[in-house]
Amino acid sequence: MSTLCVPPVPTNPSNDAIQLHRAFKGFGCDTEEVINILAHRDATQRALIQQEYRRMYSEDLPKRLIKELSGKLETAVLLWMNDPAGRDALIVKQGLSSESLNLEAATEVICSRTPSQIQHFKQIYHARFGVYLEHDIEQHTSGDHKKLLLAYVSKQRYEGLEVDREMAAKDAKALYKAGEKKLGTDEKTFVEIFSERSRAHLAAVSSAYHDMYGHALEKAVKKETSGLFKQALLTIIRSSENPAKYFAKVLYKAMKGLGTNDNTLIRVIVTRAEIDMEYIKAEYRKKYKKTLNDAVRSETSGHYRTFLLSLLGPNQ
Repeated sequence: MSTLCVPPVPTNPSNDAIQLHRAFKGFGCDTEEVINILAHRDATQRALIQQEYRRMYSEDLPKRLIKELSGKLETAVLLWMNDPAGRDALIVKQGLSSESLNLEAATEVICSRTPSQIQHFKQIYHARFGVYLEHDIEQHTSGDHKKLLLAYVSKQRYEGLEVDREMAAKDAKALYKAGEKKLGTDEKTFVEIFSERSRAHLAAVSSAYHDMYGHALEKAVKKETSGLFKQALLTIIRSSENPAKYFAKVLYKAMKGLGTNDNTLIRVIVTRAEIDMEYIKAEYRKKYKKTLNDAVRSETSGHYRTFLLSLLGPNQ
């Protein structure tokens, strides 16, 4: 469910291209106008604007945006210029590259996406960067974290809602035996179940675990695992139970305490704006007793703030 405020009247991509070109001309960039256009166009419209801009001015719009914008606003707008799968590919590639290694970001994107979203961004990854996603995971990650990510991006999982309760209880028991019941942890079982089961099934495993052992599967994961492997497992389990609640928590943590983690703020707001932002906003308000818009407003400033708030849509 998208929050994007797209104009009620279909917009004209060549008009948008002309307006953008005007905003770039002269002394300094009319940043407000740029935000006003780009933050209110969906992925298809943005792709058409880029086509028109290239046709009319023989220049790539993203390249021009790099010249005209700077700092956090530039980062956010450039990410936004991609479609959802293109953004995922870009974030994961940056997360898995030696220069800007950010394994947390790459792990979050991989482990919170559905199998069809993963398939889609894997194709773009290969087409755009000339290398397979698996190759980069192999190069830049290690241990159980690597095993889980490799399995997660390569296994086809069922995406429907049907669940075999008996099988879920079996899996809950297997995870208990592999974790809390024994000394040390049998990570292989965790990798197998978390990478092969559907979201609906994992949510059922979690609830069976709670019924059988008196506390959440999430608690067992926290106790039995650590580091990036733990982050990957928690992301998978939280995304299977309630993705919007998971992202609300990620945003809350990015703004909590002193300073703001702008990378996380940009990544989550930009990548979810066209997907499930309405739900994330509702979960945020429910859990933290203030609106996401108000939180972002108090943590950001200037054109960067305007852009993020435009993507968030109405403050409710």
